[in-house]
Amino acid sequence: MTIRDKAYIVGAFEHPTRKADGISLAQLHAEVALGAMADAGITADMIDGYFYSGDAPGFGAFTIPEYLGLNIRHLDGTDIGGSSYIAHVSHAAQAIAAGKCSVALIAMAGRPRAAKVPIEVDLAFLNNPNIPEVPSEFPYDLLPVSGYAMVAARHMHEHGTTSEQLAWIKVAASHHAQHNPHAMLRQVVTVEDVVNSPMVADPLHRLDCCVMSDGGGAVIVAAPEIARSLKRPLVAVRGGGESVKGLNGGRFDILTSAGVASGNAAFEEAGVARSDIKYASIYDSFTITVLMHLEDLGFCEKGRGGAFVSDGNLISGVGRLPINTDGGGLCNNHPANRGGITKIIEAVRQLRGEAHPAVQVPGCDLALAHGTGGSLGVRHGSATLILERQ
Repeated sequence: MTIRDKAYIVGAFEHPTRKADGISLAQLHAEVALGAMADAGITADMIDGYFYSGDAPGFGAFTIPEYLGLNIRHLDGTDIGGSSYIAHVSHAAQAIAAGKCSVALIAMAGRPRAAKVPIEVDLAFLNNPNIPEVPSEFPYDLLPVSGYAMVAARHMHEHGTTSEQLAWIKVAASHHAQHNPHAMLRQVVTVEDVVNSPMVADPLHRLDCCVMSDGGGAVIVAAPEIARSLKRPLVAVRGGGESVKGLNGGRFDILTSAGVASGNAAFEEAGVARSDIKYASIYDSFTITVLMHLEDLGFCEKGRGGAFVSDGNLISGVGRLPINTDGGGLCNNHPANRGGITKIIEAVRQLRGEAHPAVQVPGCDLALAHGTGGSLGVRHGSATLILERQ
């Protein structure tokens, strides 16, 4: 069964906060859900599918639906980290096509900044001896930034990629973020600013790393007959794919991500070429994350990512493939270290023609959203979504 044109994104909302002082986690979840409902023009009683992940408070399957007064007949708690919400759109389309629900809510929210939760707490599972990878990895303190630094270093070694080329990804994000009043980092930076910022994990500098924020977002996915009745711009789910990748006992290529499989599946289902994509939302936990996935999704050849991202090629109105026109995780926000939902939301804005005029891609009719969960340096998951304005 294909999900092509079987469901539409009819509502999207991004929470404006970046530090949620005085707002509970449940309230954040409620506010993003209500924002997406208002955007779609629907009421809570129409929602019969709920898609949640590890950010949901309490018993996620029960707590938020009860908090919002929803009458749910289909649930999906898939958790593949920051890419979960992109996969949820595909899952919602599948459920709608199968008649399991007709209007699905996909929401995420978090407040680690307001709660003053250090990232070490989020990684406490690394102390658990019952997890099979812990004995061989925990002694080496393999934190996210060091895992991604390994990928960047290997890419530089094998393909001659430079820190200056990686810096162009941050430069593009900053050019976009200057137009986003909610972005955490709105100042335009240069390549020199990035490479001269403090080294965090060689070869990644501070400005190669994403921000950490509170906030969140939500989208509403609906059956075609409902979507057409709402008189909202039609954003069709055209294709999706997901995949996971592990270390395979050490027999693996650190420069090939799960995005190869998820991207190929999404493009095959959508029936479009890479050259048809007018805008892309690419998960940007670090600059190397973007470069790797531009290659693995097929926008350029493996090893040519450095050249592809250089000289403003990712800047809207300047380059060939505008990405993350809200400023992305590198400049805008990265709510609770799970940035997939915002990738969908900005893709929807672009397809509706609702992005900031300074970054709106003219004639944007096909967009891609791609997320990564886990760490590229070890085990991770990927989800890819292709959306079309109709």
